[in-house]
Amino acid sequence: MVNRINYDNLPQVKGPYVHATKHQGLLYVSGLTALGTESQSHDVKSQTLTILQQLTSILKQEKRHKSDLIKLTIFVKDINQLPFIRPLLFNFYEGNLPACSLVEVSNLIHPDLKIDLESIIALAFE
Repeated sequence: MVNRINYDNLPQVKGPYVHATKHQGLLYVSGLTALGTESQSHDVKSQTLTILQQLTSILKQEKRHKSDLIKLTIFVKDINQLPFIRPLLFNFYEGNLPACSLVEVSNLIHPDLKIDLESIIALAFE
């Protein structure tokens, strides 16, 4: 059975999707962005910090730790911004490095957005 979840503490979903789905011990988190937050029109560093705060909030709500992150997929509009993103990720992981893909894209859902982060999180078997 698939459990579909929207988190009250994240920006409201504005499209035909949910924040996350749970299935067979895994949590699949839709792309997190700074859309609808104070950092939406700010630089990639500010947007990345906002997204990592959102991810932390999901981990806490699901009673999971950063070590439960299995995979991240990061979409950026400018690969040259990686030097600003990478240190934030290393700090966030606290030594628990997940598998990760980084993809440069021409656009995201809103022109202000510079980064979008999807994740897969291991859950306790329910």
